[in-house]
Amino acid sequence: MAHAKRVAVTLPMGPRIEDTIELVKWAEANGYPDVWFSDSGAPDSLTMAAAVAAHIKAMRVGCAVTPVYTRSPSVLAATANVLGQVYPGRFVMGLGSSSETIMTRFNGIALEKPLTRVKETAIIVREMLAGGRTNFNLTTLSSHGYRQAPMASPPPIYLAALRPKMIEMAAEHGDGVIFNLWPKKALPRMMEHVRIGAERAGKRSEDVEVVNRKMVLVTDDPEQGRERFRQHFAPYYANPVYNNFLAWAGYEETAQEILDGWAARDRARTTGAFSEALIDEVALIGSADEVREGLREDAANGVDTHIIAPLGVSGAAEAQVTFEAFTADNFSF
Repeated sequence: MAHAKRVAVTLPMGPRIEDTIELVKWAEANGYPDVWFSDSGAPDSLTMAAAVAAHIKAMRVGCAVTPVYTRSPSVLAATANVLGQVYPGRFVMGLGSSSETIMTRFNGIALEKPLTRVKETAIIVREMLAGGRTNFNLTTLSSHGYRQAPMASPPPIYLAALRPKMIEMAAEHGDGVIFNLWPKKALPRMMEHVRIGAERAGKRSEDVEVVNRKMVLVTDDPEQGRERFRQHFAPYYANPVYNNFLAWAGYEETAQEILDGWAARDRARTTGAFSEALIDEVALIGSADEVREGLREDAANGVDTHIIAPLGVSGAAEAQVTFEAFTADNFSF
């Protein structure tokens, strides 16, 4: 069965819980079907998801994504158990490998065998949520004798992916695939690897929900918006995970220029590697009508759930301008 097309607001809305509560209340009142948390530091996404539950009546709540290195499978399963009860049938556990910056620099954890670690985490967590007693000796993980109460409807597990092997694994072992920061011309190739992975598991590609975090900015000054993109995402694409992805997507020279600029500590060179055309391949920047049309194009090319991430905004008031473009009164697929 094909998945319904959905839009979501990105959470948290800054460091204050009060601001996130206000956003989720506004989003639900204005017809957003989903809210999805990011997870890169404070405030902690999974704790926040529980903290705001009293203010969410019917929206689906997801996390895109929780790193598999910073929480063990038993901790992830125990947390998913709570959130699955708080949001019965409406919570999605998103897992991924994260990046070298977050894992190695921030946490002192080596980003080793990311594909295997994500796959094995998903396998073990799924068994735990089903109530099975663990007996795993895998390549990167082991667990013996852990058991928690089985859930009648365990939360689905979605896996983040960028390049072919990870996408295929995510479609094979996950209930959904989560994308981020891809150039437009890469999406057909990415969708083909979703198909390959799904078929490997005996599924149809349309059974695997494709979730994407999209950088969006409603503005009457697109060039200023592109400059925001350069400033915010140069560090992302200097990370090996995203740099290799950019090269795979067909931007080898740009990826190398970003690396060279970063190595030289030349921020102007690094940010200058992003052409206007490339930024417009990755982000939606422009009038409300222009960004809405861009999102419909993504949907037509296979994306099911679109997490609206206001690009480089300085607070809730500025983010609201972008979120407003996708309320139920203003947008439909």
